[in-house]
Amino acid sequence: MPEAFAAALPIQAVDDQSLWMIIMGAGWVVKSVMLMLLIFSIICWGIILTKAITLSKARKDTQLFFDAFRESRKFSLLYAEAKQFTYSPLAHVFKAGYAELNRISRIQSSSQKSSAETTQEPEYERTGMDNVTRSLQQAVTAERTRLERGVNFLATTGSSAPFIGLFGTVWGIMESFRRIGVMKSASLAVVAPGIAEALVATAAGLLAAIPAVIFYNYFLGRINTIATEMDNFSSELINIIERIYWKRK
Repeated sequence: MPEAFAAALPIQAVDDQSLWMIIMGAGWVVKSVMLMLLIFSIICWGIILTKAITLSKARKDTQLFFDAFRESRKFSLLYAEAKQFTYSPLAHVFKAGYAELNRISRIQSSSQKSSAETTQEPEYERTGMDNVTRSLQQAVTAERTRLERGVNFLATTGSSAPFIGLFGTVWGIMESFRRIGVMKSASLAVVAPGIAEALVATAAGLLAAIPAVIFYNYFLGRINTIATEMDNFSSELINIIERIYWKRK
């Protein structure tokens, strides 16, 4: 029975059952939709692979830096050692804080030379610790921004790709009704190509959106974890500076 039914259909209707033939036989609108979704998907997978490698290296370097931080007794030695942990956000935060601390130390040394000429308390004595804190906060924000770079495109694809595919679906159904009007027939051979185009466009939209949403949520969770670690590290670093390196009135 299926063989007899297939034999009764036009030759083109039988040949067009392959996915590639359905895509190639689609109209220019549906082809444009699927090309756009293909580009979105390629960009997303590039971001996914790049971000996975970056976050993996960040996790490894962060652990190594944190071990060095726990074992180090001098910030100057740790600063020199931190330069090798390129992918560690914590290392970049530490270097920003230490650079500000060095700047304040140079100002203090310069001010002490002129302390005999004036009895006025230097301004950095009141604002120095605030400067270090702001420097650390800015470094945390910069590192989070760097880690999130490209991830928002995954969210954009995840939210927009199904609607782009839906547009192709609607257009394919419209094409089916147009063919019915032109051919003045509602047979399967007339309706099937447009319906097939519609279903392929829907599937393409979902194929682009599903991985984007999954990996967006996964990367966002890992980035939030790293951001929390940076905040905790900044607080700990500020406490150490206040306790050991900073003299309050």
